[in-house]
Amino acid sequence: MARVVGEVRKATGTPLGIHAHNDGEMAVANSLMAVESGAGLVQGTINGYGERCGNANLCSIIPALALKLGSPCVSPEQLRMLTETAHYVSELANLNADPHQAYVGYSAFAHKGGTHVDALLKCEESYQHIDPGAVGNRKRVVVSELSGKSNIVYKAREFGLGLPAASEQTRQVLQRIKELESTGFQFEGAEGSVEVLMRRARPDYAPPFDLLDFHVLVRSGQDGHMAAEATVKVEVGDQVIHTAADGNGPVNALNAAVRKALLPIYPRLADVHLTDYKVRILDGEAGTAAQARVLITSAQG
Repeated sequence: MARVVGEVRKATGTPLGIHAHNDGEMAVANSLMAVESGAGLVQGTINGYGERCGNANLCSIIPALALKLGSPCVSPEQLRMLTETAHYVSELANLNADPHQAYVGYSAFAHKGGTHVDALLKCEESYQHIDPGAVGNRKRVVVSELSGKSNIVYKAREFGLGLPAASEQTRQVLQRIKELESTGFQFEGAEGSVEVLMRRARPDYAPPFDLLDFHVLVRSGQDGHMAAEATVKVEVGDQVIHTAADGNGPVNALNAAVRKALLPIYPRLADVHLTDYKVRILDGEAGTAAQARVLITSAQG
């Protein structure tokens, strides 16, 4: 690329540009090399969307030019909108945002290994090639079977919970996570579950409610569609609440029944709703009796 652009520059005085496709996973690299060799225009697309393997990804080219090559093609304020822009375009395209995309992906600045996180606590530049905030992203520390105490301490700090590295609490949380992951649980990306584990490990923890009992009846409705009825018994403080609700399936019916019991006490639950869930079978040989792992995504508002 450098040789071709250089030779074309010698042969013509016309301003040059580059339009690269990603068939060899080289679109970004070719575009940057063309700029360094004299091209003044780069064509590409947000998130690299395009025919075949895609076009040159502007979400990688723009920060590379601005932060790596000293070519500020956008202002710092515009650059901080890059992650938001990438996610907005993926929504318009009705495609899931790639969590592993450079610069703007959810996992672009994620840290999992205990050694990484320990170094991150001491010097963020040791394992991050740029400040994530420069492109509107942020660093994330995930918890998994590879975690060390530093991961737990870092996440506790994010949640506003003080957990010293040498504390028994920290050791218990880390041990519990490793035990659960050995049975099929997965905490990477499940920050809500990590926070619940940490809060439950605190000596002053009091559960907001206890689900004492539930019963679900599933039947075929008159129109042939599934119908369900759930009965739940929930304890909040010294109060036991017994409710029932209908739904178009067992999960929907349970959700409605538990909400009916808790909403008078925790009205903010009305703003919490399910946005997505994924189910994975952990032991395919067990068929319908296999243990399932469910990752739930919810939102408030």
